[in-house]
Amino acid sequence: MGHAHHHHTHGNSHPKVTGKNLVISILLNILITATQVVGGIISGSLSLLSDALHNFSDVLSLIVSYIAIVLSKRKASATKTFGYKRAEIIAAFVNSATLIVVAVLLIKEAIERFIHPQEVESNLVIWLSILGIAANGFSVLLIKKDSDKNMNMKSAYLHLLTDMLASVVVLIGGLLMKFYEIYWVDPVLTLIIALYLVYMGFDLLKDSTRVLMLFAPNTIQVQHIVDTIMQIKSVKNVHHVHIWQLNENQIHLEAHIDFSEDIKLSEFDSILEEIEELVYHKHNINHINIQPEYGKCDIKHVIVQD
Repeated sequence: MGHAHHHHTHGNSHPKVTGKNLVISILLNILITATQVVGGIISGSLSLLSDALHNFSDVLSLIVSYIAIVLSKRKASATKTFGYKRAEIIAAFVNSATLIVVAVLLIKEAIERFIHPQEVESNLVIWLSILGIAANGFSVLLIKKDSDKNMNMKSAYLHLLTDMLASVVVLIGGLLMKFYEIYWVDPVLTLIIALYLVYMGFDLLKDSTRVLMLFAPNTIQVQHIVDTIMQIKSVKNVHHVHIWQLNENQIHLEAHIDFSEDIKLSEFDSILEEIEELVYHKHNINHINIQPEYGKCDIKHVIVQD
């Protein structure tokens, strides 16, 4: 028996992200990166150079995020039936991964500089870190609202937020070096920045990986879905269940339902609408694909390995 697919529009009313604020943030970060690279080389500050490296990763991540926003707006086609709806999830994965890669590079550099400390021109470090705080702080405010809408914008937001905090740490280090000549604080602060990047990036990497691997969202229990559908009269068994998240707004459910009687197609359509409303309002699932069965000899387990 073929699948009866019901396409539902619940949960797709999130405001669209335009990407305009991302473009502004990209330009600001290019400016910051250029000034910090020059300033880091002149001053000899590793923390300033590490901040510049992070800013450069910000530029790349923001560009990736912007491309993903543009792609996600493209319509579906015969060869791309879902369109590019997963572009932003891929961007979130790439950006969170780069956060961790950058952190590992910073840890390596911090250890080397800690073993071989160097004198740093603190005045330049202080002024450039203030520039970084101002520019990144403005960028954070620009995209904060959009960061609640999807993982892609959240990944861009985290890059900018951590870089703003990194600039704060660099400023503190510059002040300590200027007034107390504590030069070992430069690699120590770099190490703190790196560990914070790992901390911030890991959760987002884990979340985006779950979506890409077609895992069920953490908020959903499969047995609860089955119990919900089993409440409907004439439903005998729910099995062969698949639940996955296509993107930030769409959660899909696929299942086989064994009916206790040989119902008419018109009756099934009515039951399908009832299932749809139940799983949406109770579990926030907005796309369902149900295969109806009656007396079919197949595996009746809830989860079946295809």
